Amino acid sequence: MNTVISLVKASRTYGSPPVAALNAFSVEIKRGEFVAIVGPSGSGKSTLLNLLGGLDRPTSGEVVVDGVHLERADDRELTRFRRTKLGIIFQFFNLLPSMTVAENAELPLLLRGESPRHVRALALEVLEQVGMLPRAAHYPHQLSGGEMQRAAIARALVHGPSLLLADEPTGNLDSANASQVLEVISKIASRGAATVIMVTHSDAVASLASRRISVMDGCLASDSSTTPP
Repeated sequence: MNTVISLVKASRTYGSPPVAALNAFSVEIKRGEFVAIVGPSGSGKSTLLNLLGGLDRPTSGEVVVDGVHLERADDRELTRFRRTKLGIIFQFFNLLPSMTVAENAELPLLLRGESPRHVRALALEVLEQVGMLPRAAHYPHQLSGGEMQRAAIARALVHGPSLLLADEPTGNLDSANASQVLEVISKIASRGAATVIMVTHSDAVASLASRRISVMDGCLASDSSTTPP
């Protein structure tokens, strides 16, 4: 497998005097891996995820994702990266309330200027994959938390990203809905079509991944392979 993510001494500082949220962080992740990022609040997990998604830039060091040097990419390159290579699953879903489930799923493709007929077919296909096709015409306020998250997963997958970032994807769900969402993410990871990076506070959730990276005080504390249940 080829390396899809490479961080070389990536640091991110904030404020004055500067406080290091991430400190000389180096790691390589292979294409198709399912990686859990764990650590206490304030350890640097979210900063790491933001750097991988091109949502923030390192103060120093390199962040390379699927051949794109995010630390020096301009705004146009970052926009192209996010629209073609990246899918993000947020803790609070971030669905547009005025759009149906299908319309929310279509949005990444419409932003790329693809034809509406082609977009609708792909959206319905990915909704079927996550078990949301029967709810395609519903609006977010008509869904349970688990259904909203599965709709958000469909939106993150519709454009065939090479990297899927999940930021505490079950943190806002009850145990039953969390189990459904984790089953969907695990199936995505098992197909190996996308590299899956998931930030979580939960050891049980992290155990589903094949690799576990622990972050502490902005540094890499441990990096180990796991055996998913």
